[in-house]
Amino acid sequence: MNPLIKKFKEYGFVSPEIEKKLEERIVTQVKRKGEFFVKKGQVTSSLFLIENGLVRSYYEKDDVEINTWFGFENIILGATLPLFYKAPSTENIQFIETTVIHYIFINELEEIYRINNDFNTIGRKMAEEYCVILEERINSLQTQTAEERYHTLLKNEPSAIQRISLGYIASYLGIKQETLSRIRKKQT
Repeated sequence: MNPLIKKFKEYGFVSPEIEKKLEERIVTQVKRKGEFFVKKGQVTSSLFLIENGLVRSYYEKDDVEINTWFGFENIILGATLPLFYKAPSTENIQFIETTVIHYIFINELEEIYRINNDFNTIGRKMAEEYCVILEERINSLQTQTAEERYHTLLKNEPSAIQRISLGYIASYLGIKQETLSRIRKKQT
């Protein structure tokens, strides 16, 4: 079974008819390190799931890349503004490892929402989960120290330190790479 369909089924019932429609619309691709899924300004978007690999989301300000999240395996991802409002993306989503993805264009997903009420529930549950993730991220940025955020990242994704460059991690934590080095040195 396609991993994206399998993930949808974690959120609710997918009828055999809808599963067939999804199979016809879901695209599977291999993306190389450095390629983009979404670039700033892009309006067309998709919902995607990583079967194997890793992505990062970042914004650019004054020629500096500010990492906001990392996408690991078996999580549904996408650029929010193009997905929900058909507005230009303000973020870039870039593959930082060779990555196998499964995706569906939002207009095709919306068609399935229109014809199947159960799938609307799945969409709502995915959006609710995304809201919780965003709230946790905002809370961590406002209430935790950089060291606490670092430990949370490692607790949630133990392989992060081996898979993500220290510069990207420091940016995600909102600190300089030298500060991250001091935090890491404390652990040894």
